[in-house]
Parts: sequence; structure tokens; C-alpha cells
Amino acid sequence: QGYLKDGGLEYARALLRRSLDPKEAERVIQQIQTQVQKTPFAFLQKAESENLLTFIQDEHPQTIAIIVSHLPHHKASEILVGLPQEKQVEVVRRVAEMEQTNPEIVREVEAALEARLSNMLTHAAEKVGGVARVAEMLNLCDRSTERTIMEGVEGQDPELVEEIRRLMFVFEDIMLVDDRGIQSVLKQIDQKELCLALKTASDALKAKIFANMSARAAEMVREEMEYMGPVRVSEVEAAQQRIVDLVRRLEDAGEIIISGRGREKDLVV
Repeated sequence: QGYLKDGGLEYARALLRRSLDPKEAERVIQQIQTQVQKTPFAFLQKAESENLLTFIQDEHPQTIAIIVSHLPHHKASEILVGLPQEKQVEVVRRVAEMEQTNPEIVREVEAALEARLSNMLTHAAEKVGGVARVAEMLNLCDRSTERTIMEGVEGQDPELVEEIRRLMFVFEDIMLVDDRGIQSVLKQIDQKELCLALKTASDALKAKIFANMSARAAEMVREEMEYMGPVRVSEVEAAQQRIVDLVRRLEDAGEIIISGRGREKDLVV
């Protein structure tokens, strides 16, 4: 009765010492202590917040609440910010109501996530092709070959062609456009659209853009960006994509040249 009253690890230790020889009992106790002291979701601790968000964002709010409750505060905060608004509310409410979690439930959630992650990594290792691979290959083709291939694919799967195009050229790739091409692009972009698109651009790209503007125009863009305040990432990405689409149209029309993409032999000298 005394053992039952005490409970916990001490009860287990006493019970084992009565049932096993001392060395074996101590070995089992050490194993138990290791399991008890193990940090929940340790396999997620070193993951980048962005990757972790992608991995868990479709989970049930209660599952996400359990996970973020066991992550460092800064990482939990980054995960929360990246969730859709309605899910943010659900997760916050559940974390607030979570006084103590059942260790067995935590272990079940952890085991399920580990199994899913393992499965994902296995499939990722097996996947050697995909849309991204196609985009990489076409980026190295000359313009004529790319156009022929894309037109052929478009006749069968227009959505696939659009996905390939988006992966072939992203906003930061504007660095590959020469100064004359940059100036041609800037003539067709609204200043507000440019300010929005440059919100998350690298310093190198901003410098290249500003170098192809008059000092006054560049200063106006900098000031508007400074006073713009916080904006949604989705709005920034949409503005960037519209500019990318413009760059692609100008390239198709032969008005600008994108270097480093297997197109140098089309240059007129």
C-alpha cells in the first residue's frame, strides 16, 4: 500500500528491485528515466520555422497547440504568425486552455509526426524529377528550344506550363537582366507596384533597380517604401509576380535579354 501511495518513479524503482536483481533493476530504471526526461518533439527543435510551418500547418489546431507548447517561444511565435487567421485563433485558444498535457497523448502525437516526416523524406529521396527539375533544364536551353517545348506541353496541360514558368524565373532573377532591360521594365511599372514588390527584395536587387533610375526617382521610391508601413506578404508576392510576368513578356518580344540562361547565342553584336 505504501508503494501505491507514493506512486511515480520511486514506486517503480521499489517494485523493480523486488522483482529483479539489483543491476537489472537499475538498468531498467535508467531507461525509464531517459524516456521520462526526453524533450518532447526534440526532432523538430532544429528545423527552420518556415519548413516546420509547412510540415504542420494542415494538422488539427489541437495538434498544433500541443506542438507549439513544446517549442521555444521564438519558434512558436513564428509558427503562429504563419498560420491562417482562423487557425491562429483556434491554436491560441487551445494553448491558453492547456494547463497540463497527458504525456501519453504527447508521445502519440510525436510518434505520428515522426512517422509522417520519415515517410516524406523517403519520398523526397526517391523523387529525382518534378516540375522544379524541368524548370532547371529549360533555364539552360536556348530561347527557341524552350518556346517549342513549352508550346508543345501547353497544348496538353496549360496549368503545368504556368507552373513551370513561375519556377523558371522568379523576382530575384531580375538581377540577370542588363541595365537597358531594367530601364525598359521600369518604364512600364507603376511606382506603387514597384515599392510593394521591393519590400522583400534583396539589397543587391534594390541597388540594381535604383542604379537604373534617376536620383530623384530612386529617392521617391525609397521614401514611399519607408512610409508604406506593414503590408501582407501575399500582396508583395502578387506585385512581384506581375513584374515577373512583364519581364517574361518583354523577353518573349525580344525587347530585353536575360543573361545566364542559355540565351547568349541569340545576342546581336
